[in-house]
Amino acid sequence: MNTIDCRTMACPAPVIAVKKALEQQGGIRVQLDDGAPRENVARFARNRGYEVVEKRQDDGWLLAISAGAPPPTAQAAPQPDETVVLFTSDCLGDGPGELGRLLMKNLIFSLLESRNLPARMLFMNSGVTLTCEGSDVLEALEKLAGMGVEILSCGLCLDFFGLKDKLRAGATTNMLTTVETLLSTARVIRL
Repeated sequence: MNTIDCRTMACPAPVIAVKKALEQQGGIRVQLDDGAPRENVARFARNRGYEVVEKRQDDGWLLAISAGAPPPTAQAAPQPDETVVLFTSDCLGDGPGELGRLLMKNLIFSLLESRNLPARMLFMNSGVTLTCEGSDVLEALEKLAGMGVEILSCGLCLDFFGLKDKLRAGATTNMLTTVETLLSTARVIRL
């Protein structure tokens, strides 16, 4: 059983590393920091039918993850559904801006590992900065676009922030298309 070291990794990197390792192997051992990393990895593995044995160590935790119930079958590549995600800010939540930007970055990168992808991601107001030059999530957005997710940024918002020529992910849209998209979609998630 291979051991992977996920100590000092920020969320959601430990869960993503464990997910990838479990897809390639039947079981693994993983070294983790105490707190959220250990809890998140253990919950992730148990929710997918794996058996998890946790052992405290001087420098954190060692989790042995092995097939409990029959191992999960290989999943088909994620396909977009008819969900639209509306990004109205470059931050997630109402707390400190630095935390909100970190949460938004983690959310977008975590979408790459999701089995369910939105059909479209609409970016408005300061959310358009996520699709522009200098954004920490451009690579993830480009990968999502390659997986079939349509990335659209409000043209008026890009103009307002002086970013029209700095758009790097997706395309520009207008308010009429945005309204039609929102009203014709069964599920809209606003962030």
